[in-house]
Amino acid sequence: MQAVIDALASGVPAALVELRRLGRALGQRAADVLAFFDRPGTSDGPTDAINGRLEHLRGSALGFRNLTNYIARSLLEAGGFRPHLHPQMR
Repeated sequence: MQAVIDALASGVPAALVELRRLGRALGQRAADVLAFFDRPGTSDGPTDAINGRLEHLRGSALGFRNLTNYIARSLLEAGGFRPHLHPQMR
């Protein structure tokens, strides 16, 4: 994979703009890309789960025009009020 990244980073004709852009992006993120191959069986599942939860949270608090109400709804949805409502659950 390192050879592919190196080949795309240099040696691509100027007319192939998208491949040159891909080469730059891969060159900047080479450590991340190569880590994928060094650690088989890993996935972005945990990150996807967090992103999905944040999207759900954002969607559940839509429609509030008051920032305080938006924050309160977000905390309620995320469990941020639990320590205040149920001190025994800390």
